[in-house]
Amino acid sequence: MADITITASAVLASSTATVENGTAGAAVTAGQTVYLSPTTGKYELADADGAADLRRPRGIALHSAGIGQPLRIHKEGDLTMDGLTAGVTYYQSPNPGGIAPRADVLTGDYVTVIGVAKSTTVLAVDIQFPNVASA
Repeated sequence: MADITITASAVLASSTATVENGTAGAAVTAGQTVYLSPTTGKYELADADGAADLRRPRGIALHSAGIGQPLRIHKEGDLTMDGLTAGVTYYQSPNPGGIAPRADVLTGDYVTVIGVAKSTTVLAVDIQFPNVASA
């Protein structure tokens, strides 16, 4: 399997979602996972096999943004998007900004739950980062 394919225009937070605003420190596309860099204070792409800060996603980008542009992220709650399979739990991918099923989290990658698909178009986002590498 591979990272889910997300249509940027399909990404939409629910009215009850927890969101946060900040600044992009990298080019980000709607639907990609981001972490908050402690060095720059900006959102950059999360990565399951990256350095310590990179592997702890803070949320999912709600729109695309270039470096230095404002960025709104979805931290928790229902997120409308596409590319999902109902009932599947999705994880931070070892590909920067990617979201993938468990099978794509490889040995040595850090296991971070992003959320569970309630349907083919709704992800219940509840990021869980136990800081444990996959064996």
